[in-house]
Amino acid sequence: MAVHAPTAPRRRWGSTAAGLLVLAVMLFPLYWMLNTALQPDSGLLQVDPVPSGLDLSGFTKALTDQGGNLLTSLLVSAGAVVICLAVAAPAAYGLARFGLRGSRTIVFGTLITQMVPGIVIANALYTSYVDLGLVNSYAGLMLADAGLGIPFSIVLMRSFMVSVPGEVIEAAEIDGAGPVRVFLRVVLPMSRNALITSGLFAFLFAWSDFMFALTLNTTDDVKPITLGIYQYIGAHVGDWGSVMAAAVLSAVPAAVLLVLAQKYIAAGITGGSVK
Repeated sequence: MAVHAPTAPRRRWGSTAAGLLVLAVMLFPLYWMLNTALQPDSGLLQVDPVPSGLDLSGFTKALTDQGGNLLTSLLVSAGAVVICLAVAAPAAYGLARFGLRGSRTIVFGTLITQMVPGIVIANALYTSYVDLGLVNSYAGLMLADAGLGIPFSIVLMRSFMVSVPGEVIEAAEIDGAGPVRVFLRVVLPMSRNALITSGLFAFLFAWSDFMFALTLNTTDDVKPITLGIYQYIGAHVGDWGSVMAAAVLSAVPAAVLLVLAQKYIAAGITGGSVK
């Protein structure tokens, strides 16, 4: 009688090898970016595959030139997250719990808004921003970047809040809690994973925004890191070490947040799929 037990381990090893290969291909641009940043004196085509030493002068120069832009991106992204959650959380709760007519249509329309090209929105916002005096302002860029994350956050949090047990809400109402208190004291704590996931994606949307930063700013008063790197390449096209070092520094905050919040992301995305 034939024995086929070794087949499963071989399949696992094959899957692992394929996964590692895909991961290596995906991470190679990041490695080459870091490798180039550690060899600031080499041309873009003369970079050694493995750096022979740790030359951090490119990072020093990039931090000096782009440090202010990094802080601007952090401030704008944090403000966008606050605005996004302040708008999306109550909207998601209302769509999930109040039985509004046409709620499914509203959710569908919310998804459709994410298909509109960013340049169309940016051009439309510019005219309004000129009238409101929000051009070249932190508040204006925060509002625009928050708009990138609000539709996604509403859909995500609504699917999670629908799965919140109705008995818990009814018990709070029996104890005398009003709708606002139920929302703040019961629903939001139970929706922590969805809130963290929505906030993280809102941060990433704002952190990586280039279109609004380029369109809604005509001066250097408010310059996020994306716009800073764009202009930095034009001014330092021969100094690829510093350019790549600036790119590495710009990737660090997003990477750190993704690592710290990965368990909340998985729970937040799948939490509303099972009631």
